[in-house]
Amino acid sequence: MNFALQNTLELVLIIGLGLLLQKKVAKQDLKGVKTIILSVALPAVIFVALLKIKLESSLLIFPILALLFNLIMLACSKYFLSTTLSKNEDSKKRTIMMLLPSLAPGLSCFPFIVVYLGDDSLALAALADVGNKIFGLILLYMLAMHWYHKRTLKDAKASTSSKLKSLALSLLQEPINMVIIVGLVLLAFGLNMTSLPVFLQGTIEQLKILMTPLVLLFIGMAVRIKSGEFGLILSLLARRAGITFILSAIFVFIFPALTPALILLLVVFPQSSCSFWPFAHMSAVSTMEESDGQQNPTFDINFAVNILACSLPFSTILIITIFSFSEFFINPWALLSVGALVTVASFVPSLISKIKKSKETKIETARYGSYASLNPTSSGEES
Repeated sequence: MNFALQNTLELVLIIGLGLLLQKKVAKQDLKGVKTIILSVALPAVIFVALLKIKLESSLLIFPILALLFNLIMLACSKYFLSTTLSKNEDSKKRTIMMLLPSLAPGLSCFPFIVVYLGDDSLALAALADVGNKIFGLILLYMLAMHWYHKRTLKDAKASTSSKLKSLALSLLQEPINMVIIVGLVLLAFGLNMTSLPVFLQGTIEQLKILMTPLVLLFIGMAVRIKSGEFGLILSLLARRAGITFILSAIFVFIFPALTPALILLLVVFPQSSCSFWPFAHMSAVSTMEESDGQQNPTFDINFAVNILACSLPFSTILIITIFSFSEFFINPWALLSVGALVTVASFVPSLISKIKKSKETKIETARYGSYASLNPTSSGEES
């Protein structure tokens, strides 16, 4: 069996195991699993990844391009991706803005890059992921905390300096950010994983192994996709993919001398599934809101879990398709056409829903009008 397909089936099988455990795991137990992921497993993964980074000035273009893509998708998520939601669904809109611009190439993209493009392309993809990490770990966390403080700040007259101080303290208290700071300090002194004592290296590596199965089990156990939400999430993911194809085509037009391998890298890397890190930030905000007694949450956590659950299989199927028809997808005009088609198609379900609602409203209005004409006294014109 193809290694990439085998890897995908393994990940999906673990999610399926989590689905089977849903009835045996209470919500309180899920909070414990989430705490282990956010406070132990994920920081270990980030620490190891940081200490393996070796940047060269000539290769800085890759993390810069990845960060630029994240920022463009953040703007798109506000003005295009969430436009089909109603005005009173602000928590879902904020959730979309956190999740859809983020990327998790380690789970959904890197295994396929190794198989189809080789180790050299994987190294470049890992380098590009540095920019994605800066966006997902730092910028999105600051955005989440900004929304939280903006909505829940009790003292409306608090100064900007006090808000920044509160944000800085919140950043420092997160295990993920503490690990990033320690890792950057070690890198600044020229240290890496091999510089640490052997027993400490082994401990961190063991904790790192917990990450992938725990996250996938958590997604399977926590996912609760409502009947009306699956279509919405699928259309959002399709719109995200369509816009990403368009952006990849633009990058290819800007850099026409790219090799086929680099073009494929530009195409598949941004199609990675949504990252777990923004969910970590949203969960931190949700925990603070619970302690504050906040009734109107900043984010829709259940909606976020459902997006994560759908995003991984969606992205892996899409990436396998791209590599299977690589000659087609290295053509920028083909990318532009597919992106435009998928983006337009993603709006069709919402348009159909609006048309149906409009027809139902007209029918109800007509029925009410006919009833009023047959019963003039019911209109209440007489006092």
